[in-house]
Amino acid sequence: MSEALTLELAEQIIAAAKKKATELDVKEDIAVVDAGGNLKAFARMDGAWLGSIDIAIRKARTARYFDMETAAIGKLSQPGEPLFGIEHSNGGLISFGGGIPLKDANGNVIGGIGASGTTVEKDVEIAEAGAEVCKKAKSAGASR
Repeated sequence: MSEALTLELAEQIIAAAKKKATELDVKEDIAVVDAGGNLKAFARMDGAWLGSIDIAIRKARTARYFDMETAAIGKLSQPGEPLFGIEHSNGGLISFGGGIPLKDANGNVIGGIGASGTTVEKDVEIAEAGAEVCKKAKSAGASR
């Protein structure tokens, strides 16, 4: 059975991502969405770019809408590839790294995380740190 993404878990995910951003000495915008792609938690670190707010949210949604990392969508959306032009759907998607589906301990997708504010490689590291918290949680929280 898949569990719902609770606010408590979403906040733990954000905290882990912020910790990684601090370790990397970068300022990030970090978004967590639930299984429906709705914003569940968000953090804008002091000094993070305003333009990255929207990007972080769209990365999280993109990862959840397609249950795959945004970097993978980027590879599939190049000219001549099967998803070419997909970034124009769903009100705008992000097709570069930094968005990761959130999975519970059983591997069920329960949301997504998006990180934006530095290089794509560091955004990915930061999102991965948050996603790891979700995988390790014994229970993602009870649905109510």
